[in-house]
Amino acid sequence: MYAVVKTGGKQHTVAVGETISVEKLDAAPGATVTFPVLFINDDEKILAGAEAATATVTGEVLGHGKADKTLVFKFRKRKGSKTLRGHRQSLTLVKITDISVAGAKKAAKKTDSVEAVVESKVEKAAAVKPAAAKKPVAKKAAAPKAAAKVEAAEKPAAAKKPVAKKAAAPKAAAKPAVAKKPAAAKKPVAAKKPAAKKTTKPAE
Repeated sequence: MYAVVKTGGKQHTVAVGETISVEKLDAAPGATVTFPVLFINDDEKILAGAEAATATVTGEVLGHGKADKTLVFKFRKRKGSKTLRGHRQSLTLVKITDISVAGAKKAAKKTDSVEAVVESKVEKAAAVKPAAAKKPVAKKAAAPKAAAKVEAAEKPAAAKKPVAKKAAAPKAAAKPAVAKKPAAAKKPVAAKKPAAKKTTKPAE
C-alpha cells in the first residue's frame, strides 16, 4: 500500500515505515503530523480525488535540518558585475507511521449507495406503463376552392392577339448642302523699299 501526499508545494509518494524529508514544518521533534492525501492504492482499490481526501497519512517528526548548499552565480556581460551566493533549504525529517483508508472506504460506500439509488429510480421510471396511444385525427377534405384552382390551371391559356406593328415614320428629306462662298483673293504684298545706305563722313 502506498499514498501520494502534498506538503510544502510538492508531492511525495510514501509508504508505512519510510522516512522522507519535506519543507520545514512548524512542529517539534517527536510530534505527530498529518498530510493531505491525493491518491491511495491499497492493493484492492485505487482511490483518488474526493474519495482519497477523506483518508489520512500520519507521521512522526524526527528532527530538523538543512539541505546541501546550492550556489547561485549571476554574471552580467560587459558590465563587470559578478555575484555568488549560497543557499541551504530548511528541511524536516518525518517517518510515516500509518496510512488510514477507513474514511475513504466509507465515502466510497456512500457514493456507491447514491449510484444504486439513482439506478433504482431509473429502473422504476422505465417500468411505468406507457401513456395511452393517441387516436389518429381524421384529415379534413380539401376545400372546393382548391379544386377550382386546379381546374383553372388545367385549362389552356387564351391565345394572345397579335399586336400590329406601327409603320415606320418616313424620314425627312435631306436638305441640299449650301454652297460655300469662294474665299476672297489675298491682296499682293507690296515690295519693301531697299533701306537707304548710310554714308560715313570722312574724318576731318
